[in-house]
Amino acid sequence: MHTRPCWVEIRPRAFEENYRFLASAAAPHAELLAIVKADAYGHSLAICAPAAVRAGARWLGVTSVEEGVSARALCPEAGILVISGAFSGQGTDVVQHRLTAVAWEQWQLDELEIAAHAAHLGPGSLPIHLEIDTGMSRQGADPADLGPLLARFTGTSPLRLEGVMTHLYAADEANGDATRSQLERLALSLQHVRSAGLQPLWLNVGNSAALLAGQASILADLAAQSGFKALLRPGLALYGTAPQYDPAFESAEPAILVEARQRLQPVLAWKSKVASVHSIERGAVIGYNGTFVATQSMRIALVSVGYADGLDRRLGNRFALLVRGQRAPLVGRISMDHSVLDVTEISGVVPGDEVVLLGMQGNDVITADDHAIAAGTIPWDVFTRIAARVPRIAV
Repeated sequence: MHTRPCWVEIRPRAFEENYRFLASAAAPHAELLAIVKADAYGHSLAICAPAAVRAGARWLGVTSVEEGVSARALCPEAGILVISGAFSGQGTDVVQHRLTAVAWEQWQLDELEIAAHAAHLGPGSLPIHLEIDTGMSRQGADPADLGPLLARFTGTSPLRLEGVMTHLYAADEANGDATRSQLERLALSLQHVRSAGLQPLWLNVGNSAALLAGQASILADLAAQSGFKALLRPGLALYGTAPQYDPAFESAEPAILVEARQRLQPVLAWKSKVASVHSIERGAVIGYNGTFVATQSMRIALVSVGYADGLDRRLGNRFALLVRGQRAPLVGRISMDHSVLDVTEISGVVPGDEVVLLGMQGNDVITADDHAIAAGTIPWDVFTRIAARVPRIAV
């Protein structure tokens, strides 16, 4: 069946090349865990998870057990880390699908241990990554409360402490004060882990911002001090977008960040088509509530994309899309299923012409950063808001 003309094109080879570049940037200091949560940041788990494995990834990171089950079906041999942990009743799925859950609460360990016993797993059979809150106050155990959690990993328990992790919340800030403070707290926590007689394999810390800020060797040194290996978790950079750093970075950007801006390839292009074209006279209003009033005769094009597809409603009257290689302003409010472009200055626009919302057309390009700046948001939001009804097509 032919579908409505609104679709996303995904370039798995670009994803693979991005992974290989980031892996080389981390080597020899650290291994990478490819973040493919939230349907691979809206790029399609089904396309990107296998691409990561083809590129050499041994680890994938997902949000939930549900995503983990889907990722396991796609990638039978990969390590799959469930970053938001298992919820009540999900321990059985963690065990059955060989997932590695993050945990930081006693009830989470209870859930996983009960499921492991029910499956007759032997001692140390179920890997766990223990998250420590080093200052973000979001997810993770307080360093002061580690004792009872560490005591759960005994020689007779099916639970095995395979990794310790934390999340750096300001790796994109130039002065690095917040990151240094977090790593100091983490180092003290690792002493508690060692004092408990535990020897995890992985120190799981650091995102795209940390990697491209040149922090891989710092994190690897911290890991090595405790006999761990460093595991970094790039997300946004895998999809071809370098994080936006504190402006103070501009005077002395790390060489790896400079290279990344040149080497990372966009993985996603978002497209639609012109549905109709017609002329309006001066004084005509466009869209709901008449937020745009024509000051002259105009030619306008109706496009099959709206906020239900993920086009941010805030972009009406303040952004442009590409048609015939030129930027056509969005006029009026963006509707649920449609948008309107001013094509007065673009000759020859006809129904069926391709419209690019994200990506390249001719010699011009629209990026996720462009969308984010115009809408007052971040690239992650731009990607993940593209609706599930918009088909993802590997090209």
